[in-house]
Amino acid sequence: MTRRLAVGTGAGLLAGLVAPAAASAHGLVLVTNLPIPQWLFAWAAAVVLVVSFVALATLWPAPRLARMSERAIWHCPGWLEPLCGALGIAFFVLIVYAGIAGSQITLSNITPTWIYVVFWVGLAFASILFGDAFRPFNPWRAIARAVAWVARRIGGGSSGEPLHYPDRLGRWPAVIGLLGYAWLELVYVNKDAPNLLAFLSLGYAAVQLVGMSLYGIETWTARGDAFAVFFDFLGRLAPLHWKRRQAPGKGFEVYLRPPFVGALSLELLPGTIAMVIAMIGTTSFDGFSNASVWLNGNGVFYDLQSLFIHLGLAGNGDLTADELAGTVGLLAMVGVIAGFFRIGILGMRSINTKYDAPELTRSFAHTLLPIAAAYFVAHYFSLLAFSGQWMIQLVSDPLGNGANIFGTANIQPDYGLLTGNFLWYVQVAALVTGHAAGITLAHDRALTLYPDPREATRSQYWMLTVMVAFTCLGLWILSSTY
Repeated sequence: MTRRLAVGTGAGLLAGLVAPAAASAHGLVLVTNLPIPQWLFAWAAAVVLVVSFVALATLWPAPRLARMSERAIWHCPGWLEPLCGALGIAFFVLIVYAGIAGSQITLSNITPTWIYVVFWVGLAFASILFGDAFRPFNPWRAIARAVAWVARRIGGGSSGEPLHYPDRLGRWPAVIGLLGYAWLELVYVNKDAPNLLAFLSLGYAAVQLVGMSLYGIETWTARGDAFAVFFDFLGRLAPLHWKRRQAPGKGFEVYLRPPFVGALSLELLPGTIAMVIAMIGTTSFDGFSNASVWLNGNGVFYDLQSLFIHLGLAGNGDLTADELAGTVGLLAMVGVIAGFFRIGILGMRSINTKYDAPELTRSFAHTLLPIAAAYFVAHYFSLLAFSGQWMIQLVSDPLGNGANIFGTANIQPDYGLLTGNFLWYVQVAALVTGHAAGITLAHDRALTLYPDPREATRSQYWMLTVMVAFTCLGLWILSSTY
């Protein structure tokens, strides 16, 4: 069964062989003059996806993913989780203290690099590979659990019941939180100020603690905490599955499973689909905001900026106009991604009317998760590889006050560590593999909904078109970035 799963996803790796140049990510300037036309990259990726689709239609006549087994490979002891939580609290305190008391020069203070590179990108990559890497280190969850433990001891084992979490809210608080973080990272002009990041971190933690106190620690973490939901979604794609043992304090059992199949367990609470679309849309805008069509002399950004100035909405000079233009671009990109998915759903509905659009939307929502991971890896890989090296220096001088705790304060990043060719291979392979995985998940779900394999295959023509469109969009963003 695992080998047949690879039919849909392994073919995506072939796309890495067609592209020997580099693209940039998140402001890192690399080679963008591709040796062959951009349209050729798009055609090559589209061909790989079509071949994957044909292979699935031929070799995958019945649903299999839900029946794929997993095997236990390790027992994680119970004491490891509170230890990780304590480490998470310690790092959180360090980052907040450094942001407030340390140097306010961005690259001299550990806080910006930690938040934007290690926390946001590093934990995401770790989650895709090993399962949700944030949960055991979540500092506000660890604080809430510690307070609850003390309260139970003082109260003799009893504690107040949390309020019922409103069903209609679902994961919408997490969606708002993710969009807020994306706005800070991609739109706000002073996003790198260490003291601002420290105070925002304290504010975010306070909101999470209030939510946990009202609705319960695990309920709020799974629905209201934007970062917890984000890393949980990515962790569902990992080949490792962490299951808590039933007895309290007995730890976790770690299971090995085929990659991507964890997406099938996605609970479709209100806001879940919006969360996945926001994951893809915000990452897409991060790349698009560095593309020539956005930033060149006649780019969309300057057109929007001029519009807001002429309307008298600029406020405090051009900076506010910049932020207004960025806000429009961010929301528009999220809308574009939602539109792509909607087109695929309506296309399926037009081919077969057995299910209505809302039913199809819920049935195929999980197929977007591999795309979210693919966009993230393709876009942020170079940022992690290059900007992540600043941590070697910053761990010895986290406050930027001239300390050299571990003797590494003078080590500079090596920007020649990875070649432009290698970066482009990774980015294209990630994009096409993720989309091939999405096609595989969609095909398997279609076989569940439509017993006739031919009918199931026909229902996926539009979804294939959407996956090709997503791939071409991602490749275009990568190859157009400054």
